[in-house]
Amino acid sequence: MRVHLGALAGAAALTGALSFVLLATAIGTDFWYIIDTERLERSGAGTEDRGRLEPLSSHSGLWRTCRVQSPSCTPLMNPFWQGNLTVSDSSRQLLTMHGTFVILLPLSLILMVFGGMTGFLSFLLRAYLLLLLSGTLFLFGALVTLAGMSVYIAYSAAAFRTALHLLEEQTLLDRVDIRFGWSLALGWVSFGSELLTGVAFLAAARVLGLPRGQDRPI
Repeated sequence: MRVHLGALAGAAALTGALSFVLLATAIGTDFWYIIDTERLERSGAGTEDRGRLEPLSSHSGLWRTCRVQSPSCTPLMNPFWQGNLTVSDSSRQLLTMHGTFVILLPLSLILMVFGGMTGFLSFLLRAYLLLLLSGTLFLFGALVTLAGMSVYIAYSAAAFRTALHLLEEQTLLDRVDIRFGWSLALGWVSFGSELLTGVAFLAAARVLGLPRGQDRPI
């Protein structure tokens, strides 16, 4: 199958831009982790108690957590500086994991920016080595994104176990819906687009490296 360099350039530009926009949107939004307590609130014992129950439903991002019925959000604890606070080992582990994914995911965005710049120059100059570099940057960025997302999922599981350990009435969790949100889904789609972008750049490097006049199968 013959593949034109222009088609690969268009595919790389499209998937690269898509991966950047999706990951930037995911990082900037607060729907990574959703806690829905509607069932718990509706099962309150008596109308009077139900009226006094404070809505606890919330959605969280990488930097803050927001109550559903509150206009303001609460920043998460700074994982890089706790002042003179004394924290337990489990809390310290959570802070370390938090600090890890808030570094990895923005780092992936930076790698995509550099990959996009070198990719633009590589197609403009038809430079084989720049195409290889661009593909490598995007594939490495995809690996960084995967690592960041994996650490976030592990962080969420560890935070849930900690909350479960501290909660006295563990049966209450049966009436609380806890799930990952669409921000995390955007991150996974961005990861896939990043992979495709890296593959497109490497395929373009292979096409450009073939001798002129030779068929260019991919």
